[in-house]
Amino acid sequence: MLGICLTFSAPVADVSGAPFAVPSVEQSKVAVRPEDLPEAVKTTLTGDGYADWKVASAYLITRENNAQYYEINLKKGEETTIVSLDKYGRKVD
Repeated sequence: MLGICLTFSAPVADVSGAPFAVPSVEQSKVAVRPEDLPEAVKTTLTGDGYADWKVASAYLITRENNAQYYEINLKKGEETTIVSLDKYGRKVD
């Protein structure tokens, strides 16, 4: 009797792949004391929507295109939220 040995191989894809670029937006983040926020921002934060919230921390964000806004971390009891406002106190997306 003659033994026959068959070997099969399947192509295997290389899933490691080449590195890929993830687009990112360059920006800087500088801490700002709550008392140093612009008056318009402080006025917005004392308005109806935020009256019960306390400023935990605030940052001035400068985007790559030099657009600036304030990222404000608010706290009410155990609840926290982040609001972004421009220097005129208007919400920023």
